[in-house]
Amino acid sequence: MADGAGVLGYLDVDRSLSGRLWRARPADPALVRSHQMALGLDEPMARALAARGVTAEAAASYLQPTLKALFPDPSSFADMDKAAAVLVDALVADKAVVVFADYDVDGASSAALLVRWFAAMGKRLTIYVPDRVTEGYGPSPAAFRRLREEGADLVVTVDCGAAAVDAIACAAEIGLDVVVVDHHLMRDEVPVCAALVNPNRPDCGSGQGVLAAAGVTFVLLAALNREARARGLFAQRPEPDLRQWLDLAAMGAVCDVTQLVGFNRALTAQGLKVMSAWANPGLKALLETAGSKGPATTFHAGFVLGPRINAGGRIGRSDLGARLLSTDDADEARKIALELDALNASRREVEAEVLEAAVRILERESNFADQPLLLVAADDWHPGVIGIVAGRLRERYRKPTLVVGIDRAADVGKGSGRSQPGVNLGRAVQSAFEAGLLLAGGGHAMAAGLSVRPSSLPELREFLCAHLSDESSAAAESDALEIDALITAAGADRGLLESFQRLAPFGPGNPEPLFALAEARVERPMMLRGGHVRCTLTDRSGGRLKAVAWRAEETEVGRRLMGGGGAVHVVGRLKADDWNGRRGVELEIDDIADPRRKNV
Repeated sequence: MADGAGVLGYLDVDRSLSGRLWRARPADPALVRSHQMALGLDEPMARALAARGVTAEAAASYLQPTLKALFPDPSSFADMDKAAAVLVDALVADKAVVVFADYDVDGASSAALLVRWFAAMGKRLTIYVPDRVTEGYGPSPAAFRRLREEGADLVVTVDCGAAAVDAIACAAEIGLDVVVVDHHLMRDEVPVCAALVNPNRPDCGSGQGVLAAAGVTFVLLAALNREARARGLFAQRPEPDLRQWLDLAAMGAVCDVTQLVGFNRALTAQGLKVMSAWANPGLKALLETAGSKGPATTFHAGFVLGPRINAGGRIGRSDLGARLLSTDDADEARKIALELDALNASRREVEAEVLEAAVRILERESNFADQPLLLVAADDWHPGVIGIVAGRLRERYRKPTLVVGIDRAADVGKGSGRSQPGVNLGRAVQSAFEAGLLLAGGGHAMAAGLSVRPSSLPELREFLCAHLSDESSAAAESDALEIDALITAAGADRGLLESFQRLAPFGPGNPEPLFALAEARVERPMMLRGGHVRCTLTDRSGGRLKAVAWRAEETEVGRRLMGGGGAVHVVGRLKADDWNGRRGVELEIDDIADPRRKNV
């Protein structure tokens, strides 16, 4: 291997067919040498480790992350001890406790964690998940009144509630205790309730702001064990072994696209190991229904299981995901898994229709390419798919994107957004709310949600574009593929893949390694159903490497693969190819550059 760095960019690519600069992922040479000597790594692997900001002191635990070394003190979270005390009080007093969960994977995983801990302590919790269409996101005064009327003494909100000031005030008026467990960005106002645990609340000193709600909930379980132990509650029953539920914490971390660094990385890595046993009946049933198998990876969590769990909250029954992850009944799990799988198929159809319509609207707007943010809206787009469509558009146009579905009868638009690295969309949406342009809004750096009057959309677009102009310009200038190593078709084998797999799990904060092939020839290109392109790459090494470009049919990359025309430089990620028992690899193509052209 070589570093492949050229005068203009990696392999002299300053603009690829997708319009991006290629560059070597930057790494401190001294730190690279330190990793080589201390850990016995080869140069490319040591460089990849250094390029991810891993210090010499942290390198060993990074390659083998453990909860023992990285688990935070629960008491470092604001209100964590208070929340544990309130919940154990409710357990001892046998109060009626309801878990109020968001309708996505993180909410379902968080709810299942609490349900399972209380079940181990002999108490059954009720799950309540609001309907995305009729109730919207998070707690509302109406929902809290309904739960109180039905006999609830305590509500625990998970993956929501931190911004529900009006709902929590209503709960206080009607005598309903509330504990909030959340991770979303907060304004300065902290709702007054029994306890509010959120590493992103202004006064929390835990330093764990990257956690998903499921990660926060898992730490809460540790606090619950500690509180119950102090009260002698384990004298007659075994202490719940929290490790058995790490798979649920990993599901939340991966599917909420959190930064996989520090404790969150260890939580995910260990959670995937637990998941690989497929002991959770719901996850096992969903895996089998999807026709997948094997040890759990971030791919299983994020692309096989996650979309199916989410399908219930998007276009079906919002509580299906939480019920699936909470049940120990294999028959019930299979029934729910089949229902979620069918809903996911329907979701894909609805998503494709909305995506096609959104692209048509954007392509009609001649100036959209110059805007720092894309905002596209239309009547009757299903609120359950607009977030996915926003993500697809962001991938396609490489800009922060908001998609709004308008309900004319209610005179409201529900929007969901996805952002580019370096552009804090959640903060911008919060600013728009504070400026009076939104009915509701919030989120985090890479994703946001909002409600808006349709008449305010032009002003909202103008506000967000102005607010994000500088960030988006800087992000566009730095929009580059950062490459870890130059390889050959002959050298791309299972050994290389498994060496770099020591860096897993991959996600934000720990990007999956990218490899480049120089002057590769494309052989036997084939268009697959769904717009994917499959081919074989060959180069001067004499090797042959199977490759695929997903959803590439209408892109410059896809057209170049199908059209032939000489050797190309290729960048992609290596994946295992175990079809029919083989232990090979294939390359998932991210980008292509023509070595004969500059400033493509």
